[in-house]
Amino acid sequence: MLTINPKDVSVPKLHHYLLGSVGPRPIAFASTIDKNGKVNLAPFSFFNVFSANPPIMVFSPARSGRTNTTKDTYDNIKEVPEVVINAVNYEIVQQMSLASSPFEKGVNEFEKSGLTMVDSETIRPFRVKESPVQFECKVNEVVELGNEGGAGNLVICEVLKIHIDERVLNADQMIDQEKIDLVARMGGNWYCRADKNSMFEIQKPITTIGIGVDQIPKDIRLSTILTGNDLGLLGSVEELPNETDVNDYKLIELSDLFVELEDEPAKLEQELHKRAKELLANNHIEEAWKTLLSFND
Repeated sequence: MLTINPKDVSVPKLHHYLLGSVGPRPIAFASTIDKNGKVNLAPFSFFNVFSANPPIMVFSPARSGRTNTTKDTYDNIKEVPEVVINAVNYEIVQQMSLASSPFEKGVNEFEKSGLTMVDSETIRPFRVKESPVQFECKVNEVVELGNEGGAGNLVICEVLKIHIDERVLNADQMIDQEKIDLVARMGGNWYCRADKNSMFEIQKPITTIGIGVDQIPKDIRLSTILTGNDLGLLGSVEELPNETDVNDYKLIELSDLFVELEDEPAKLEQELHKRAKELLANNHIEEAWKTLLSFND
């Protein structure tokens, strides 16, 4: 394993390691305005939401690693502490990328990228009409992390108003994760698209407490077929199936396999682990447990 002390590598190389391994990162497409009314629009992937009450977002327009200059976004916020954070979906990703070009100060990135300015209701900066979700924010604080090139500036924003395109809502008026089609930054020139082909669901253990991987029988835990993810699913159950249910499942669902391999116990165990793995892939956790436990009954 490669081990790195951040102080022993150059800032560009450290930047590469950080961005290449921390991702995908959501994108804050930040619209700001200076004291003279000049607008700016720029994307930042050092960004996330950190609180719901109050609703707080933080993004960081870092100092240039090459020139140590500050971003126009940072300069504008210091003059007018307001920002619209626009979500970026696949429909506008190329226009968003174009807006990130190092245009001269005072150039309108809305015009350069072909995106549409829309008046905000509570603050001065404009919203991006084409963005599926737009957050009008006041800037509560800017935390400067350093004075050298590559140093971040944490812009702590409080959301005052949210605008959501109704086309990305479901029947319950909540955001549909397939419809919104968000994009995120990876390392280098890479992005990723959160569409239905790349997303998957995991039920959050909010009200349940699983038995844990440490409580899985050793012969199952040390399986050469089951992965760490498989064990995580097995450990998420609150209790194991009882002996009666396991035996019933064995007689109904697994009898052919037990008859076929009754003289080959090692192969039978492997086949049961393979079948359990398939069941886990389809989120049939209880059936997978019954399959695994049937070998010891």
